[in-house]
Amino acid sequence: MKKYLSDCASKIEVEITDYQLEQFELFYQLLMEKNKVMNLTAITEMEQVVKKHFIDSIAVLKYLRLDGKSVIDVGTGAGFPGIPLAIMCPETTFLLLDSLHKRIKFIEEVVSSCHLSNVSLIHSRAEDGGRERTLRENYDICVSRAVANMSVLLEYCSPFVKPGGQFISYKSGDILEEVDLSKRAQTELSCNLNQIIRFDLLEDMNRSFVIFDKVKCLSKKYPRQPGKVKKDPL
Repeated sequence: MKKYLSDCASKIEVEITDYQLEQFELFYQLLMEKNKVMNLTAITEMEQVVKKHFIDSIAVLKYLRLDGKSVIDVGTGAGFPGIPLAIMCPETTFLLLDSLHKRIKFIEEVVSSCHLSNVSLIHSRAEDGGRERTLRENYDICVSRAVANMSVLLEYCSPFVKPGGQFISYKSGDILEEVDLSKRAQTELSCNLNQIIRFDLLEDMNRSFVIFDKVKCLSKKYPRQPGKVKKDPL
């Protein structure tokens, strides 16, 4: 796996050290073992895990530097993109948030086994976490690969971002209409579209990073109550 991962990373112009390759291999082994008893990912073939989880998670490093930043990964699931980014950026602090306690327990095992001293975890719904004093508007960058439309993601994620910080949404396919439909959410949530970075991931996957700038503090009415955000998007 290590050689394949290293070759794939080279193609996206991201360099991985030998120690980081060891960490990724251990993460892969833990993921596959736990996936036998818990539904963490439908992708299990090694090359697909490398491309669709590992490389997809770290491709943003070709375009943006995270060194010295505080980053929160909202809806991290099995640890994507947070764990791969934490492996690649040991000087960056990460908080991984997820609403399912079993997933957080799995990621705890990964963090311990891979010796990731730069990672913290929290079990919480995004709507609840966004109202916590210690979390609200406390992060330079929020990342998310969670599956939801842009308006919903903006309300989930923008509460964690400091004014002057950024929210980076990982998306696939044609997302221009989705971004256009989120204009009301952008206005309400004090986020301006910075740029959309579109690229082919290893030539067979269309991906985009949609980057928003948080321009000022958020109104206290956001995020709304759990369930309301998804049921009635802005």
